[in-house]
Amino acid sequence: MISLQNIGRMLLPAAVLAAGFGFWELVVRINDIQPYVLPSPLTVFQTLVSDWPVLSESLGVTLLTTLEGFIAAAIGGVALSLLFNQSKWLEYSLFPYAVILQVTPVIAIAPLLLIYLPQQTAVIVCAWIVGFFPVLSNTTLGLNSVDRNLAGLFQLYGASKLQTLRYLKLPAALPYILGGLRIAGGLSLIGAVVAEIAAGTAGSGSGLAFRIAESGYRLNIPRMFAALLLLSAAGIVIYGLLALVSHLVLRRWHESALGKES
Repeated sequence: MISLQNIGRMLLPAAVLAAGFGFWELVVRINDIQPYVLPSPLTVFQTLVSDWPVLSESLGVTLLTTLEGFIAAAIGGVALSLLFNQSKWLEYSLFPYAVILQVTPVIAIAPLLLIYLPQQTAVIVCAWIVGFFPVLSNTTLGLNSVDRNLAGLFQLYGASKLQTLRYLKLPAALPYILGGLRIAGGLSLIGAVVAEIAAGTAGSGSGLAFRIAESGYRLNIPRMFAALLLLSAAGIVIYGLLALVSHLVLRRWHESALGKES
């Protein structure tokens, strides 16, 4: 049952957002700021409606790239973590390279990938690179954080490595895995946007990042703000969906979700 306190928590961010838009609109009108300098929220929403055919197509391209990169990051990160858990030598050999991949700015990697890979493949790889490490590190941490007493109990009863992994380590690591996926969802979107900017290719298959750059070159600032608004909304929706999945999976047994039921 939704309490008044929970309703207040949901309405408060919306009220702050509305107040921010109202203040923005007021500043633009009072100072008579031109749209090519700073468009008002009303102008941005009007541009979003009028340019929707172009922006929606570009949004679809960016979201598809994000989804492909996210799926690759999720599968690759979890699978490699499972291998790390079964072989410490493998973890010691490969984990430092995963760290190097994470700390290297994707904006520096994207131009190189665009040289050696087809454009769309390079963009997906960029989305995968930034989303891969959070899944890998969180899953590895979860698998290594199993209660030693429970692990000893499994060993005492002669459980195999596969049985211990399936019935003890994976359930214990599930909150960590879902946390990593929530982080990876937003980062995959960032990676896709960075790669699209680096690619800078026009045409019907262009993503939202190219539309933003194109709008800047043409001083079409209202369209730039509209594209930015769509990107922000996409990131919020991605995080919200992954948070919802996490809550539905954990709500009946994990403390992080049980507290939200009241």
